[in-house]
Amino acid sequence: MEDTLHILQAAAAGSHEAFATLVREHQGAVRRFLLRMTQGDAMLSDDLAQETFIRAWQHLRDFRAEAAFQTWLTSIAYRLFIDEQRKVKQPTLSLDNSTHGIGALASAQPSAKAAGMRIDIDNALATLSPPERTCVTLQCIEGYSIRDIAEITSMNENTVKSHLLRGKQHLAAFLRENGYR
Repeated sequence: MEDTLHILQAAAAGSHEAFATLVREHQGAVRRFLLRMTQGDAMLSDDLAQETFIRAWQHLRDFRAEAAFQTWLTSIAYRLFIDEQRKVKQPTLSLDNSTHGIGALASAQPSAKAAGMRIDIDNALATLSPPERTCVTLQCIEGYSIRDIAEITSMNENTVKSHLLRGKQHLAAFLRENGYR
């Protein structure tokens, strides 16, 4: 924690090396979050992740450590994703395995069973509304608290809880319909 504070201070003072350290430490989580939000569109996820870090670099002096640095980064990534959604209406993701990008999500899995499960989970996530998918992804996959999700998304905590409840119910129903218990 103390090392992160020193790195943040150095980066805010203009150290490119310190900021590169922050990017290395946090890029995986940011890219993973955006990949799920874009429903497997790796190119768009990478573009948004890159823009996230550009914005973070530009506004690093604005970071007040009221939340964790990862939470702040994720909130930037989320706002960029929402802006992208407003610019270009995303096509609805179909649920067959030939869907663009879904195979890329499973390709890093070591076994066919794990790959199939990951595809099923991604397909289930794709059936959720964007707010439900955001809240479920942030809590269940990324491990954020309800308070952090509310901060990232600028939603009321009770709204986050509602999206989580409905999203988890929809996920469970989808997975039950597809052979999971």
